[in-house]
Amino acid sequence: MIRGARAEAILEAAQGKRVLVVGDLMLDRYILGSVSRISPEAPVPVVHVMREEAVPGGAANVALNIQALGGGAVIAGLVGQDAAALELNAILNGRGIQTDGIVTCESLCTTVKTRVIAERQQVVRFDREDRVEHAADYSAQLCERLVALIATVDGVVIEDYGKGVLHPDVVACVMEQAGRHGVCVGYDPKDDHPIAVSNLTIATPNFKEACVASGESSYEPLLDPASDLRLKRAAAVLLEKWTPALLCITLGPHGMYLCSPTAAPILLPTRAREVFDVSGAGDTVIAASLLGLLAGASHIEAASLANYAAGIVCAKVGTAPCTRQDVITALGRAPDA
Repeated sequence: MIRGARAEAILEAAQGKRVLVVGDLMLDRYILGSVSRISPEAPVPVVHVMREEAVPGGAANVALNIQALGGGAVIAGLVGQDAAALELNAILNGRGIQTDGIVTCESLCTTVKTRVIAERQQVVRFDREDRVEHAADYSAQLCERLVALIATVDGVVIEDYGKGVLHPDVVACVMEQAGRHGVCVGYDPKDDHPIAVSNLTIATPNFKEACVASGESSYEPLLDPASDLRLKRAAAVLLEKWTPALLCITLGPHGMYLCSPTAAPILLPTRAREVFDVSGAGDTVIAASLLGLLAGASHIEAASLANYAAGIVCAKVGTAPCTRQDVITALGRAPDA
């Protein structure tokens, strides 16, 4: 679907394209070590800690991917007045990501996910976060930032992790301002947090999210995308509901299902060679696909680029971005992309 030279040209054209990511900001903390025994105090593994690291998560990881692929990322969302917020801001600023859209909230805590990993296996995860409804108190402040920022960017990603930042007023503000300034909008939904949105450039739900948003059952696993009618029905509903120019339903090991109002559906096979961790793969898909579209890629080219980028991320442990060089190297090894 896309060859190395063409991918490199698209990524070159993406240099300097500014993309605003609006959504739930998180700090992903990793405690990595090894396990050699079970605790005598309880039937749990004892992890010998070897190192710790922290990386941007949630919507912040989308921004990280955009920046790593050569775009100019701008981030907007809510954080608390705490040490985690300072750490997250420092990391984002250190990567060259514009943080003018981040609102510091005295009564909120910054969302932090702490994962304990031993020998590439996650042992346990701890989440620190506030109640979803508390974020609504800061919607007006966030909208003020968005009005100023959307006029300066080429694209916007609405990145929903269901933590409350994407209040209806915030979504309405994004869509109104994007329409006013002719800015492309991508949407990465959360299955248990429906929002009213339409006239999108691209939407990238996974199979479960597509089923929930369209009223289909997601209880039975997807075994064969070519014969599972839920996929076709869900796509038809979402094309009408969200009116995206491109609908890209990610299917995990089955690849991607591409739909548009003007073309027949296409199934792209997965490009993941080894899957160690799917954390952040959806973030990479929306970042790479929207950036590709902004750079002049066709729908199939943009989705193929995102498909390769997601495959690269799945071979990494933890939340990690895909870089421009990662994609160029991977496509250079591929006989027919």
